[in-house]
Amino acid sequence: MMWKQAVKSIIFIGIFLYILMTVTYIIRTNGDVKDRFTGFYAEPKNTIDMVLIGSSPVYPYYATPMLWGEYGITSYPISTNLQRPVAATYLVEEVRKTQTPQLYVFEMRMYTAREMDLTNNMAYTRGVTDNMKYSWNRIRTINAMVDDVSERYTYYFDIFKYHSNWKTMVLPEQLACFRYEKKDDQKGYVMTDQVGPCEAVDTSPITEKQPLPVFQEECLYTLLDYLKEEELQALFILSPTVMEEEKQRMYNHMEEVIVSYGYEFLNLNEYYQEIGIDFATDFSDYGGHTNALGAWKCTAFLGNYVAQNYGLPDKRREEGYQDWDAAYEQWKIELEQARKTIARRIAEGDFTEQTKEE
Repeated sequence: MMWKQAVKSIIFIGIFLYILMTVTYIIRTNGDVKDRFTGFYAEPKNTIDMVLIGSSPVYPYYATPMLWGEYGITSYPISTNLQRPVAATYLVEEVRKTQTPQLYVFEMRMYTAREMDLTNNMAYTRGVTDNMKYSWNRIRTINAMVDDVSERYTYYFDIFKYHSNWKTMVLPEQLACFRYEKKDDQKGYVMTDQVGPCEAVDTSPITEKQPLPVFQEECLYTLLDYLKEEELQALFILSPTVMEEEKQRMYNHMEEVIVSYGYEFLNLNEYYQEIGIDFATDFSDYGGHTNALGAWKCTAFLGNYVAQNYGLPDKRREEGYQDWDAAYEQWKIELEQARKTIARRIAEGDFTEQTKEE
């Protein structure tokens, strides 16, 4: 009789954990990041050919619907605000559960940040961990990102953080996340029509090298070792921004390390003319992130570069990608609307409040 009681207990615990997991998925705070991750999990298996991993420069800079509509590339951003570099390897593993991308693109801006600046706000960690599905990989990610062992349970069971969101359970868009899978119409891309003009800073004469902050250096080597061991194709990029001399020295060092592993480091700040980027019109927040115009230009440059150098297939004539076609058509309409709004804002001097985030 003991075994029957044990079986009943196991079944009860299993049902309880399933309900807990489902409720947690529903009441996690809604927003762009949740939409991005649930959208990724909702993509059919083995249909994404390029994944972009990194901080907030990823999702507003590179319009995934445009990469599809004009290059036939299925791509998706696995991006969170101020994403800590330590998360990168675990996010690659998360992607590989359901997708087999031919190319991983890593945005490297956050690798110059001091770890103490990234751990003083739990949101920079939770942006990653609280948007992953429950799994062993999620536990490993939490263990790697949360040093205080006594606090980890609040990350393992993030319902402790979101329990006050009960009222959101009646919202259809939240209920749709019961499996943490809900298609994102724009494939993770977020468009903005804000304007924050700035001036480009030329740091090309700086050739000296400076090591990254110690922990970020370790994270870079860990990621490179993992990619090399797993024989994964990768491209490391730095998106257009207002450059700084100290960071340029770090990027020089970063490039040397990346190239030594046989990978490429593409600093888009060396291609302003080719991109056509205009710092007076193409940024939403004074050099931190692009608006719709800047994204259109950066996406065109990256799309051309990847198409010419990495052999990703053009899938536009294949069946089963109708929602990508719809995303592209929606993006084109919204781009034209954004162009007009951006032009009006510039004419009226209607600029974003001067705040800048990574």
